[in-house]
This record gives sequence, C-alpha cells and structure tokens, in this order.
Amino acid sequence: ALRRVRATDAAEKVNFTIKFSPYQLYPEASQEGEDKYEWYKKSRYGDSEEKMKMYMTLMSAYGTTAGIDYKYTGTVANTLPAHRIIQHFQESLGPSVADKLVMSLYSLYFEQSQHPSSPSTLLTACLAAGIPQAEAGKVINDESEGLMEAKLAIRENVGNGIDSVPVVVVEGRRRDVTVTGANEVEDYEKALRQVVKESI
Repeated sequence: ALRRVRATDAAEKVNFTIKFSPYQLYPEASQEGEDKYEWYKKSRYGDSEEKMKMYMTLMSAYGTTAGIDYKYTGTVANTLPAHRIIQHFQESLGPSVADKLVMSLYSLYFEQSQHPSSPSTLLTACLAAGIPQAEAGKVINDESEGLMEAKLAIRENVGNGIDSVPVVVVEGRRRDVTVTGANEVEDYEKALRQVVKESI
C-alpha cells in the first residue's frame, strides 16, 4: 500500500516513515516452538481440518494481493528474540534498515517456513537488511541486548489496548487513522490516502 501511494504525486506532498512497534500474540510460546499447521489447527480452529482450510484459503487470498505466498509448514515459536533485534536495529540504524529486516523476517517465516526467531533466521534477515555480519552476530548472541526495552515496549502496547496484529497507525496532521487486523491492501492504501488528503 505504501509503495502504491509513494508512486503517486502524493509522495511529493507527504513523507511517510515506517516505525515498527513490538507486540506478541502468543508470549507463552516456547522458543523451540511446534509445528505451525498443527498449532493453528488445534489452538485457533478447534482441531477442525475444515476451519483450518478456510483460514488457509482466506490468508492465501490476502497474501496474493500483497505479493506473499503463504506457507503453512514450519514452526510457530516465541517471537521475542526477533522483536528485540528489530527494535535494536531500528533504533541504531534507522527505519529503512528496520523495514528491510522485517520484510526479510516475514519472507523467511511466512514464505520459506523458517523458525520465526532462531539465531540463523535472525542472522539471515540481518544480512538481507544490509547489517554487517559481525554487528548482527554480536547483537543476536547477546540475548540481553535490548531485551528490557523490547519487553517494556510490548507491555506499553498491551496497556494501550493492542490485542491483535497487525495494527497499523498512520499518524496524520489532523488525526491518526488506524487499520486493525488482516485486510486488503486497498484498505491500508485508503488510510494512507486519507492522511495525505488531510495533510495538504
């Protein structure tokens, strides 16, 4: 959606900066994780194959509109290490690097069925974002680096009523526009265009 808006004359009028804020849907998940398909089917859809197939059909349709080829294999696990890494590099290297890091993590997890926060997944994503291997490895291996900050940010988001993902807040000059949950690309584009319209 943002790429679409940036490709229009709106890009000359309003500057958008992406800032990622951490939130965990399942903070009780283990770091080792469990089978993604079975976990979704059991915990979200009452162990129903039919409901799981409906979910996969819906998410695949959403993914297609956004250029994402969802896979339902791999591992569901605790994402706190990934949030810690994203927040650290967003703070130290800026929003552009954080955006590349998150896009790589999404691809690794949703399309390539990789563990969401294993050291190898995190390193691969960091390298794809242009972060030097030595710098990335140092932060990945020091599990205390940025951990408290990430936990506090998650707690703040919970305190602000966040209880699902994604929650996209487009800050505008007159008001903020919030889009919650999985939506069509056009819904996000509409929110961005509304902020552009109200900012001119």
